[in-house]
Amino acid sequence: MALFRFQWLRRLVRRHSSPIPVDTAGQWKLRLSVVYMLVAWNAFGFVGYMMYTGKTDWAKYYGLISEEELNMKPGQQWAKTLGIKDATVYSVSGFNVSSYEVHDEGDDKEQISNINT
Repeated sequence: MALFRFQWLRRLVRRHSSPIPVDTAGQWKLRLSVVYMLVAWNAFGFVGYMMYTGKTDWAKYYGLISEEELNMKPGQQWAKTLGIKDATVYSVSGFNVSSYEVHDEGDDKEQISNINT
């Protein structure tokens, strides 16, 4: 793991801090691990609660995405995000390759023409 160490950061911390006793370091490591465990458990519980109440897609639930954007394919969404006006999207599923073209006419409405190859 020597390739991933930040030696400059280690030198900086060791230069500007004093050593702490091993018992104190172990005690703080235990405290931080308990805090991490509690935060992770609460985050897991929050995600589980949101799934149970049907709010998994929060952007859809709060009305931040229109129905047109929800029905768009991922290739169309990326073309719109990247601002590509004319794009050909290739989809590979197993040995089947299909492609379709995305045309943006400037008014944020894409026209799709399916081409199966």
